[in-house]
Amino acid sequence: MSLRKEGPGSRFVLDSFDAAHARIEANERVLEERWSALEFRLGQIDQALERLEKRIWLGVYGVAAFLLAQGAEAVITAAMR
Repeated sequence: MSLRKEGPGSRFVLDSFDAAHARIEANERVLEERWSALEFRLGQIDQALERLEKRIWLGVYGVAAFLLAQGAEAVITAAMR
């Protein structure tokens, strides 16, 4: 995209505007790429946290089942005496 128009005016002034506009567009593209990479990484972190949460709950349920089994064993042993 060029800002140049036919007519009076210095081409050096208009060239600097073109260069600045190109630099802004390049920075915007870099920002969009960084943003998409950040969203991708956050998605990976979210998935990892979900897997960790499942493992923690599995451990909690395992400990609860163990304690219930120990309690049931104690009750059965006390009842047989």
